[in-house]
Amino acid sequence: MLFPSFLFSNFSDPSLPRTWFYFIFFFCIFCFLAALIFRLEGNIQESLELFQTCAVLSPQSADNLKQVARSLFLLGKHKAAIEVYNEAAKLNQKDWEISHNLGVCYIYLKQFNKAQDQLHNALNLNRHDLTYIMLGKIHLLEGDLDKAVEIYKKAVEFSPENTELLTTLGLLYLQLGIYQKAFEHLGNALTYDPTNYKAILAAGSMMQTHGDFDVALTKYRVVACAVPESPPLWNNIGMCFFGKKKYVAAISCLKRANYLAPFDWKILYNLGLVHLTMQQYASAFHFLSAAINFQPKMGELYMLLAVALTNLEDTENAKRAYAEAVHLDKCNPLVNLNYAVLLYNQGEKRSALAQYQEMEKKVNLLKDSSSLEFDSEMVEMAQKLGAALQVGEALVWTKPVKDPKSKHHTTSTSKPASFQQPLGSNQALGQAMSSAAAYRTLPSGAGGTSQFTKPPSLPLEPEPAVGSSPSETSKQIREKEE
Repeated sequence: MLFPSFLFSNFSDPSLPRTWFYFIFFFCIFCFLAALIFRLEGNIQESLELFQTCAVLSPQSADNLKQVARSLFLLGKHKAAIEVYNEAAKLNQKDWEISHNLGVCYIYLKQFNKAQDQLHNALNLNRHDLTYIMLGKIHLLEGDLDKAVEIYKKAVEFSPENTELLTTLGLLYLQLGIYQKAFEHLGNALTYDPTNYKAILAAGSMMQTHGDFDVALTKYRVVACAVPESPPLWNNIGMCFFGKKKYVAAISCLKRANYLAPFDWKILYNLGLVHLTMQQYASAFHFLSAAINFQPKMGELYMLLAVALTNLEDTENAKRAYAEAVHLDKCNPLVNLNYAVLLYNQGEKRSALAQYQEMEKKVNLLKDSSSLEFDSEMVEMAQKLGAALQVGEALVWTKPVKDPKSKHHTTSTSKPASFQQPLGSNQALGQAMSSAAAYRTLPSGAGGTSQFTKPPSLPLEPEPAVGSSPSETSKQIREKEE
């Protein structure tokens, strides 16, 4: 067995008796090994005390201080760990691990600028995949996807066969909508590791996004063998069945995903969407309310909740939900259209006209900024509502309505509200949420390897954090008009 050289570095004092020298030497070895064993067993406090003993016996050893700092980090004492790492840096200024671990500690303290400085310093001393991963994670925590992509591109150039880096970069491209590059990097990851379930799940999510549900399900079967208890997997399988209009199977899979991850708002969203489609409005209200508790700033959730409340004949609360949806969502014209339909059916034509005009503004902005194709059902409903409100030439869509029965929806302004012909139920255009593998928990530290397999002085790894950023969305699903 080979012992670290620092154990021999401070026992060369000729004034020490030989017996005393050997006693201190073997005692230091015993403390060091016992501390490692305690750490591996999870007894972090005991390991800290023994490493501190080693540091007292060998005060000029930077490695002993690194071990003390690591134990402090594992105890969650990040500020104390930073102080010890700084002392170790004075003894060894060219150790990349010290700079890297300082950067990780600063990440936990949310001091991202200092963390970036330390991680860049670590890269200047010695480039490692782990440092690139942590630097990319900082940009993701700051919400800067472009800088995160640049960091991961440099990491892939340095280590082109690292499947973790290739998969993460593919997932980032997937979120940015750059599907060609996403598919390329995910394909490279599968070339080096055909069993990489994260890359397989991400590739399946891409196929699901483009409506290839059968091919995606084939991919998911492979993933199910590797990680049968994965919430994103069962969420995606459920939405594949939803796309195939197999609603009972979809609910079964989504319920399993919800059991595995009860606090995942995307799964709750999907459950609410499926129940709305099946006209099970009470169940839809239950799941959408739970999703709003976890994601209170998403306007579309309030819109779907309002649809459920409308069908449950709770008009007042439906109006409140629509008002909140309009306040939160400044881009989606469907929110205003649904709200206008509800107001029109309640006889509030002036308020309905205001929402209709707001919808027109959003549609015009979307037409100018992108080549987005609007849903045909949304166009038809907007035409009917515009005719009913007698908007006339101000209609956004001038395509004639194909439905001959739509004439019956036009109402004279001279009639009382009680005699208005209702436009029908609100048209809820839901966006089914699918999850690319491991995007919510981007790789951190050594990429999820077990702590028991690491040498004692490897760089620190923070625990995986659930990201708030959204995962990939699958094919748009339309609610049918009642």
